[in-house]
Amino acid sequence: MKTRSMEETIGRRLYLMGFLSLVLAVAVCVFVFHRAFTMQAWRALENESTVIAALYGYEPRSLNALEMSGRVRVTLIAPDGRVLYESTDADEQAEMENHLSRPEVQAAFAGGAGRDIRDSATTGYESYYYAVLLPDGNVLRTSQDAATIWALYDDALPAILVSCVLIMGCAAFLAGVLTRRLVRPMLQMTDDLDHIQEKVPYRELVPFADAIYSDRAMRESNEKMRQEFTANVSHELKTPLTSISGYAEMIETGLARPEDVAAFGQKIHSEATRMLRLVNDIIQLSHLDDSGSTRNAPVMEPVDLAAIAADCAERLRVNARRAYVTLNVRGESAEVLGSPSLLEELCQNLCDNAIRYNRPGGRVLLETGRTREGHPYLSVQDNGIGIPKEAQASVFERFYRVDKSRSKATGGTGLGLAIVKQIARIHSARIRLESEPGAGTTVTVTFEGIQQ
Repeated sequence: MKTRSMEETIGRRLYLMGFLSLVLAVAVCVFVFHRAFTMQAWRALENESTVIAALYGYEPRSLNALEMSGRVRVTLIAPDGRVLYESTDADEQAEMENHLSRPEVQAAFAGGAGRDIRDSATTGYESYYYAVLLPDGNVLRTSQDAATIWALYDDALPAILVSCVLIMGCAAFLAGVLTRRLVRPMLQMTDDLDHIQEKVPYRELVPFADAIYSDRAMRESNEKMRQEFTANVSHELKTPLTSISGYAEMIETGLARPEDVAAFGQKIHSEATRMLRLVNDIIQLSHLDDSGSTRNAPVMEPVDLAAIAADCAERLRVNARRAYVTLNVRGESAEVLGSPSLLEELCQNLCDNAIRYNRPGGRVLLETGRTREGHPYLSVQDNGIGIPKEAQASVFERFYRVDKSRSKATGGTGLGLAIVKQIARIHSARIRLESEPGAGTTVTVTFEGIQQ
């Protein structure tokens, strides 16, 4: 599809508006002038008739004096329609046809006065007829030939055409100038996209500028996140790969003693497992990022959070014992509409973090229920090392670790809480984090949007 020029489109429309306005103005002028011309012609004939009727009443023979005036044509008509007097055809008035059928004559006999306009196809003139009933019963008709309105415009046509051309030329020039002045500020908005909101020339463009600024900020943020994510993934994969490569090289070259081969193999397996866990978390996070679209949305069904918490505690009970942590579950049934597999992963990641960042003799409590407003919730509480205030806003970011050395020792990938955040987003849930360093952490996921 060919992109249209905004400047050309506005210019054409302004020019078209000017042209239509000119046509309308000409039409209105023609109507007004024709009406004024007609009214003036009738007024002149009425005045002439009044004067001639007065002269006729004073001296009937005075009609002969009008023959040389040339101002109007005068006809005297008897009640039977015979022409008694004709100023232009005095010699042939006896041969003139009966005028009783003429509209103005009939109107004069019926109402005292009448008028009519008839065109002359041969002369190109309009004839204006005005008839008045005289006291003696005869009808005095006056008429005057005038150029038709179109004949009058024939003389003025060249001037009219020249004026129209000049007006349309000025309209085209002004349309171009006004359009450029209208469009130029909008084009200048793109000179500095970082400050586009500060250079909005028209109020109607504020939403447009806000959308561009937001889209640009989002793109820059996404690009920054992508670069950070790539760098973090590279770093996280490089560490285990370096260890695996080093131990494998020592075994391959024979530098490892026979009694150390098993230990090296165990370390290779441990690092490979860590790397595999990281890759799986990355794949899972990528899948969750794509789950926001309708095409890849997970299948939602009624799920009991109490059952999810109980199953999670049962799976992680062995890990809790190894860390010397007590794991308990309490609460009431709370159904939500969600994905069982995703909710299981959410609960497992929260519970696994609570165990991982705890201390020997600590405890972890999984609790389910409903808030005062009736919203289902899942809470994971521990009395572990806690999270500093300055780090609480970042713990749900990807690859963020409060204590990197502890995460490495416990095998954390730094993606567990990021996965929790995405699963909560998919379920329209809200996450609340409460933590005190040295006192423990409580993470509560409240399902406000989707519930059973």
